[in-house]
Amino acid sequence: MGVRFYKPTSAGRRGGMVSDFAEITDRKKKPEKSLVVPHKKKGGRNFQGKITSRHRGGGHKRMYRLIDFKRDKDGIVGTITHIEYDPNRSVRIALVQYADGEKRYILAAEGMKAGLEILSGSGLEPKLGYCMTLEQIPTGTSVHNIEMQPGKGGQLCRAAGVSATVNAKDGGWAQITLPSGEVRRLPSTCRATIGVLGNSEHSSIVIGKAGRVRWKGKRPYVRGSAMNPHAHPMGGGEGRRSGGRHPVSPTGKLAKGGRTRNPRKPSRNAIVRRRKSVRYGQLKI
Repeated sequence: MGVRFYKPTSAGRRGGMVSDFAEITDRKKKPEKSLVVPHKKKGGRNFQGKITSRHRGGGHKRMYRLIDFKRDKDGIVGTITHIEYDPNRSVRIALVQYADGEKRYILAAEGMKAGLEILSGSGLEPKLGYCMTLEQIPTGTSVHNIEMQPGKGGQLCRAAGVSATVNAKDGGWAQITLPSGEVRRLPSTCRATIGVLGNSEHSSIVIGKAGRVRWKGKRPYVRGSAMNPHAHPMGGGEGRRSGGRHPVSPTGKLAKGGRTRNPRKPSRNAIVRRRKSVRYGQLKI
């Protein structure tokens, strides 16, 4: 896996980068028909038609791939037949065919190739792609697709190149260190998959031109300081104002350093050590 540079045939091509898709098994293969559903776009609008997420709309048409985040097919050997591209996520996906004939998509970890056998369940040896509960995974192991509640399906560490580390296990709980540095405790009966997710070069890709951003379904945005006072709290002023208040959103919410997490969220008690974040130039924990 790696990245490929464009030749500078135009200003938009100069500096642009794309993935080389070296891990894809067959570039011409279409996704498994039984595992795709239409992906209807909403343009950032809710059921009333009002925009609740700005700067969304357009983009290339996609079909949604149904991913097996639960990995609940226990005791049946599955064989990876293809590594495929998924337009809905940064990581690649692997098509698994089980011994009983069923096919499912899973997230492709680093090192997964066609022909690799995977298993889910209990009493297994921790190997790449195997899924088991946290209580059965040795400490120091890198895992991904981690459940927060037993049986709900993986919610943590599902992006390209990320993984968490199992730190300790005690009294029905397991501690993991997330990519952000946060240490969190989870029920030891939650499942996780062994390995580090692939396509780690995704974060180093340079888009190169505005058109490629539009293909992703992102629309242009206007700086608040360039608006009128009635349109944005930071608008107006004589000339190009650069001060007067801290940066805020259109609704007046702090854009830098303001806390956005609900302090009464139930899962707050599961955080053993919060991630480090930079707030107004100072390191806060």
